[in-house]
Amino acid sequence: MKPLLLRPAAEEDLVEATRHYSVEAGRLVAERFFDDALAALDTLKQQPLIGSPRLGQMCDVPGLRSWRLKEFPMQWFYFDTPRHLDVVRLLGDRQDILAILESDRQDR
Repeated sequence: MKPLLLRPAAEEDLVEATRHYSVEAGRLVAERFFDDALAALDTLKQQPLIGSPRLGQMCDVPGLRSWRLKEFPMQWFYFDTPRHLDVVRLLGDRQDILAILESDRQDR
């Protein structure tokens, strides 16, 4: 099982999404979301290559993979490195994922 490294943007995405669900749907839904997000990370720790490379290929970001949450329309974006999983973002399906990833790439 590989350790996780959550980049600051991924942590902020998780906090903001949890806050959004809390305001829009209530504390119980926010808790379900948070648990679902953590469960998805646990799955990645156990099976790092399970995520899809499709969006990484579309954005021309070699090695970038994504893994969807089970209950909510969001997905984690990460790199599988030899030492750890480098989790870069948690983005929602209604966000402009390609533009966000492209912007992140230019900021590096």
